[in-house]
Amino acid sequence: MDLQKSDPQQQGVPAGSELRASDAERDRIADILRDALAEGRLTADEHAERVEGVLSAKTVGELEVFIRDLPAAHRHGPSPEPAPYRPTAGAIPIDPDDNVVAIFSSAVRKGRWRTGRRIHAYAVFGSVEIDLSEALFDHQQVVIKSFAIFGSVDIRVPENVSLRGMGGGVLGSFEVDTLDSGEPEAPVVYVDGWAVLGSVEARPRRGKVVADILDRVHRKVDKSLRKHLNH
Repeated sequence: MDLQKSDPQQQGVPAGSELRASDAERDRIADILRDALAEGRLTADEHAERVEGVLSAKTVGELEVFIRDLPAAHRHGPSPEPAPYRPTAGAIPIDPDDNVVAIFSSAVRKGRWRTGRRIHAYAVFGSVEIDLSEALFDHQQVVIKSFAIFGSVDIRVPENVSLRGMGGGVLGSFEVDTLDSGEPEAPVVYVDGWAVLGSVEARPRRGKVVADILDRVHRKVDKSLRKHLNH
C-alpha cells in the first residue's frame, strides 16, 4: 500500500483533517512509529517509508494515515491532569538552593544549568533574569521566590513545562502566564513573591522545550529497540 498517496477521506479520517500539520504533530506521529518499530509491528523498511511520508505530510489527515493500523491510533486515554496551583506539601525545602541577587545592578542565570527545587531572586533597584529554557531539571517541582523592589525579575521557561503564579504586586506588576504541559512528567515551575514598585514577569519562551523529557522517551524507545534486535 502506498501510504503517502492514500486519500484521507477514503480512509475514514475524521473531520478537521484538513488542518495544516505542526512540527509537534509530526514529532508525535514519528514517536508512535518508532515505538511500533521497537515492538516489531513494523519492519525497518516500513518504518523508513512511513517516516519519509510523515516528513512530507502537509495536513493532520495525511499524518493520521500513517498510524491508522497501529494500536496507538485507537487509544483514547484521559488527558493529562492539569498541574496543581500549589507545590506538593513537603516537596520544596525552606532554604533556597540558589540565590540570584541584584542590588543597583543586574544578575543573570541562563544557558545549560541545573535548577534546584527553590530559587530566590532579589531585585532591588536592579534587574534579575532567570532563563530556564535550556536548564536541566533534576526535580519535577521548582519554586522561584521573587522579590522586585524598584526593580524587575524576568523569568523564562520552556514551552513544554507547566507554569503557575502565586504572588502579587504592591504598586507594581506581578504577571505570570499560566501554562499547562501536555507531558505528564513535565516539570512544574511555581513563581511566588511580590513586586513592590517593580515588576515580576514569567512566561514561556516559544520554541524552547525541556530536552530531558524527550531524552527519557528516546532512551526508553532505544532500550526496547535493542531488546527486540537481540532476539
